[in-house]
Amino acid sequence: MLRLSFALTVLAASTAAALAQETDASPQAGTTQSTMARLLADGYEIKGTAQASSRYIVFMQKEKTAYACQFVTVTTTRCGLITE
Repeated sequence: MLRLSFALTVLAASTAAALAQETDASPQAGTTQSTMARLLADGYEIKGTAQASSRYIVFMQKEKTAYACQFVTVTTTRCGLITE
């Protein structure tokens, strides 16, 4: 499990530089969708992982805000706000 978390962190961090150049909004108040790379860049930490069928779900948290991120492909994630 620790290896998976580390691998996911490295993968997301490697795409963070490319996504940092995009002009889309980063997660802020009122935003419910994001990507794992953007959340990592904004200081969110991986708190847990789970496997759902053939896909992985990564739970990320910063203070009292949490997101669940699903890997759509190896390099594409879709994250949704689960707390406010």
